[in-house]
Amino acid sequence: MSNGNTSARPRRARRRALTGLSVLVPAAVAGWLLWQPAGGPGGDGPGSGPPSEPRGGVTPAPSAEQPAPGVPAPSGSGDGDRDGPLAGKVVVIDPGHNPGNREHTREIARTVDIGTHRKECDTTGTATESGYAEAEFTLDVARRMRTLLEQRGAEVVLTQDGDRPYGPCIDERAEIGNEARADAVVSVHADGAPAGARGFHVILPGRVREGRADTAAITKPSRELGERVAGAYARETGFRPADYLGGGSGLDVRSDLGGLNLSTVPKVFVECGNMRNARDAAQFTSARWRGRAARGIADGVESFLTT
Repeated sequence: MSNGNTSARPRRARRRALTGLSVLVPAAVAGWLLWQPAGGPGGDGPGSGPPSEPRGGVTPAPSAEQPAPGVPAPSGSGDGDRDGPLAGKVVVIDPGHNPGNREHTREIARTVDIGTHRKECDTTGTATESGYAEAEFTLDVARRMRTLLEQRGAEVVLTQDGDRPYGPCIDERAEIGNEARADAVVSVHADGAPAGARGFHVILPGRVREGRADTAAITKPSRELGERVAGAYARETGFRPADYLGGGSGLDVRSDLGGLNLSTVPKVFVECGNMRNARDAAQFTSARWRGRAARGIADGVESFLTT
């Protein structure tokens, strides 16, 4: 199925880092039913987001800090398969927040226009009780995703690669995907919900047409992208959909996130789980599990772009 962006584009250099509702979906449910065979039972960013947000059953992954077999190291290979299934596709990965944001609170506090209202440029994100920051987690998962997607032939752009002191702001994050004419954009996050909440969810853009924002063209393909990412992520990681929103679907529709409101290409946010929950956090701090998380999201993106 087409992802809604079929116009031709010139090839770009790989691995460049640029500076400058909820419903139960049959397709997603069908994917989640495969958990047990695969994984067992088990600033704009929602990581600092609304009072109610993710939960779920998890099978604890081994805690050894080495990649699982077949899981690449965090840095990309740089040698994509030009004949791979994603050859000719452009994927933008948006690692939520930035480890440097905590040192630049004044800069990230300035507001930017997201169409429906003004919002902070960015936030620091959340962290586990032990102090493992969401921004560190998202950057690690994003780099692992880049390696996997490049190996499958995609051209991958990161909105930031630990190469800038803070940000980028949420409006610039959206613009990076737009300027790249991306076939898919995934913003990687982890939630900061109450400690008793568990599980992951995928945030989809709501219908917005106000000011600079107009999501009419991307809501349908973004939902398909979100469904496929949710199903693949659940199968690969063993995580279940959040038990505190989305009615157990693992999908949530929002119109208050600038990264979605200002996007003109298919885009979703993935809340990989709840950093404030001890069991979810134990997985986040495992390099082996982070490899699984990256693979799950990458598999969902590939499914969206090749079906």
